[in-house]
Amino acid sequence: MLKIALGQSDLQTANIALGCMRMAKLSSAEAASVIHTAYESGIDLFEHADIYGGGASEEVFAKGLAAAGIKRENILLQTKCGIRPGMFDFSKAHILSSVDNSLKRLNTDYLDVLALHRPDTLMDPTEVAEAFDHLHASGKVKYFGVSNQNVGQMALLSRYVNQKLIVNQLQFSIMHTPMIDAGFNVNMQRDDKSLSRDGGILEYTRLEGITIQAWSPYQYGFFNGAFIDHPDFPELNAKLEAIGNQYGISKTAVATVWILTHPANMQVVIGTMNVSRIRDITAASAIKLTRQQWYDIYQAAGNTLP
Repeated sequence: MLKIALGQSDLQTANIALGCMRMAKLSSAEAASVIHTAYESGIDLFEHADIYGGGASEEVFAKGLAAAGIKRENILLQTKCGIRPGMFDFSKAHILSSVDNSLKRLNTDYLDVLALHRPDTLMDPTEVAEAFDHLHASGKVKYFGVSNQNVGQMALLSRYVNQKLIVNQLQFSIMHTPMIDAGFNVNMQRDDKSLSRDGGILEYTRLEGITIQAWSPYQYGFFNGAFIDHPDFPELNAKLEAIGNQYGISKTAVATVWILTHPANMQVVIGTMNVSRIRDITAASAIKLTRQQWYDIYQAAGNTLP
């Protein structure tokens, strides 16, 4: 599988990662099968959050990893913290306790990456900096990142923390493209396509050497469902099928390649627990679309160019 550098770090990882949000529903044996399939297919980064399954996803993963016989040092573990019932919490105390709990559930003594999960407007960046310093110095966390943050939020945090932020997890798919829509419609009045909703996060991350981890790569809206084979999107699915036939891959794989073709070198976070789908998607890791194919897909999703 094609490898990329994860931000400005020494971590080399596959350009497709496995998100483990749904793993809490699996048995240890089922989790072992999913993890083994992903690993054998080239996936080496497994992405978590302390809230997934109320923490159960991390626990099931640890049992599945042991059952799969895969060594901890051969994979990268990433988790997120900061979401609590009814609030977001980037306090030093919460970050430290969340990491300790995740380490216990994951049965490991270190995380390769810790990301702050969604922005907390009550964040005191000096507290975050103290937490990061402690976690890094103690060896509990190697690298840090964020999730769903805009340019200003990342710049503010970076002003205080001593470690480089290496990832930003952002929702991105063929049917969720505000990150690029505004760039096509600069200085124009075209519905809401010209609105910059994130302060130019795509350009900022490229300038700062931060890897975008694209989540919900097959969803439209905010968890409204998958657009693959959805009857409301016939033109898009026809285009995905036609291009997929040219490469001998599925529509889902083409949707993945559409993201990977972008020169920002994003990492796609897939959330399937289906071993066949994992093999199907990862087989397309090294494929790149032509410029014409990429734009054809963008427009088949209902977008128009100025």
